Amino acid sequence: MGEHVAYIRVSSIDQNTARQLDGLHLDKIFTDKCSGKDVSRPQLAACLDYLRDGDMLHVHSIDRLARNLQDLLRIIESLNQRGISVSFHKEGLTFSADKAEDPFQKLQLQIIGAVAQFERAMIRERQREGIAIAKAAGKYKGRKSLVTDDLVARAKAMQDSGMNKSAIAKALAISRNSVYKLLAQ
Repeated sequence: MGEHVAYIRVSSIDQNTARQLDGLHLDKIFTDKCSGKDVSRPQLAACLDYLRDGDMLHVHSIDRLARNLQDLLRIIESLNQRGISVSFHKEGLTFSADKAEDPFQKLQLQIIGAVAQFERAMIRERQREGIAIAKAAGKYKGRKSLVTDDLVARAKAMQDSGMNKSAIAKALAISRNSVYKLLAQ
């Protein structure tokens, strides 16, 4: 029997990974702290590279592993073809490498992936509706602009004194891109 390997993803640095896969005996754990939409998930790439024939990949839930349905199908099919099984604990599903061509298993995966994608879309829609209601009530103003007349004047004065944009950015503790925007005002 192969190793039991876990992939854990949390959306932000301050989120706790302890609740995911708590109590399981795992030989190796890979953890990414980034958004699910983020294409760059270095620990997922390392995890997928680490896995070998006979291993079992444990994931808390489907949305922790994949960004969308196509990504989910691609990852699971690739792992199953390599002899690696995948277990999603929240959903109580295991996609065994022994049943890689099982049409019912594939149907389950597609349905669950579609439901998860729909659920995320509904959450985003409710969030947009909530923001629109708050804006209409004057309670939501968005992020306060950090650009002030003083900051623009300071940036222009520094440019006039001969400082380059990188030096201005460093002196004002802002990005070079922000310097270009300030100087365009």
